[in-house]
Amino acid sequence: MGSREERHRHHHDLVPLAALISRELKNEKMEKPTVRYGSAAQSRKGEDYFLMKTDCQRVPGNPSTFFSVFGIAGLYKSFLAIINGVPIFRFFDGHNGSAAAIFSRDHLLNYVLDAIPRGLGRDEWLHALPRALVAGFVKTDKEFQSKGMLIPSVLISSSLGKTSGTTATFVIVDGWTVTVASVGDSRCILDAQGGGLSVLTVDHRLEENAEERERVTASGGEVGRLSIFGGTEVGPLRCWPGGLCLSRSIGDMDVGEFIVPIPYVKQVKLSSTGGRLIIASDGIWDALSSELAAKSCRGLPAELAARLVVKEALRTRGLKDDTTCIVVDIIPPDNRVPPPPTPKKYTKLKALLFRKKSYGSTNKLSMKLSSVGIVEELFEEGSAMLAERLGNDDTRGQTSSLFVCAVCQADLAPNEGISVHAGSIFSVSSKAWQGPFLCADCRNKKDAMEGKRPSGVRVV
Repeated sequence: MGSREERHRHHHDLVPLAALISRELKNEKMEKPTVRYGSAAQSRKGEDYFLMKTDCQRVPGNPSTFFSVFGIAGLYKSFLAIINGVPIFRFFDGHNGSAAAIFSRDHLLNYVLDAIPRGLGRDEWLHALPRALVAGFVKTDKEFQSKGMLIPSVLISSSLGKTSGTTATFVIVDGWTVTVASVGDSRCILDAQGGGLSVLTVDHRLEENAEERERVTASGGEVGRLSIFGGTEVGPLRCWPGGLCLSRSIGDMDVGEFIVPIPYVKQVKLSSTGGRLIIASDGIWDALSSELAAKSCRGLPAELAARLVVKEALRTRGLKDDTTCIVVDIIPPDNRVPPPPTPKKYTKLKALLFRKKSYGSTNKLSMKLSSVGIVEELFEEGSAMLAERLGNDDTRGQTSSLFVCAVCQADLAPNEGISVHAGSIFSVSSKAWQGPFLCADCRNKKDAMEGKRPSGVRVV
């Protein structure tokens, strides 16, 4: 079928089906922006990894369903990965060895895609992404804890594997829509044409995030600084046991499961004037503010822009950490790069666009402002509670003999799953009929993350 406007315009005409399909493909291609990207890195520890790929397809073989994915993962070597014809952008900044970053690089994309129902249209697919990203991150962490030791010993030692962890920033660009999921302290910012600067991630450093400190202590962890001789406290706030200064990551089996892999997720829609994404590890953001990083490379091509951001970070702070940056330009379909936006004062009107909204919201003001160059926020959620992130599935009318675990996608018999909305596994759920459901392993994982049982204790 043609677009809605075409159907109204030509409702009296008889057009061959092949011509309609051709017209639809042409129109979609013209409406989508051009994506250009570049990267740069300076290695100190060799624990940052990145990946960049465009022209992915939600439906293999259908060119009208393409999207772009970017990420950072790999032994400071640029690499491309295509799984079932789908490319994605990922960023992984490892610590205590590379095992968690390597495992995330190799498996996170598959786990996210597995959590998206098959046969969805584009809008439904984008709608399903936030929940799928949560499921994919949690499954990656869970599987790494059980299978991470299977990574070839030539890459890691067993001692590093047991304590390895990674931050992750995962960015998907589909047309004008950008979806970002992140744990840790790597960051993604959006420098929108005509819409100002927006941070699309949240730093999960305990030093800077009071809500995360409260969550960790409520779940059984202790937060404090390193104590040296004489009781003097030094350095940033850390979580004990383990001493990690982050409250969310993938891996880190030695610090307790209150350090959770549940990502902050934000989804925005750019106006037709486009914008620029800057995704970088903490080596950049420890040296540069978001404003300075964006300002330092405006008006430059993506590849040169990435190099300049890294150069500016090194000039400011030196090479004290792995320093990696990816720049992604989302450009109007006529391939003209718009001039840098003139500085504009922040107004309360623009602030209205960055309130938390659900997909059911129909904010006419947001839509109107988006059409004149303001970014429209579609989704934002950062809760660490799995039940809140996975939502509700009413399965009372389901006739299939099998249910599916919302995290690991394992098939479940109706009497095997437990609702994600159940309280402790030691109590009876008041919503036993309401999904989504979890398998026993994922149920145990959920309870450990919420401090409802000691980390590492397995209940069967």
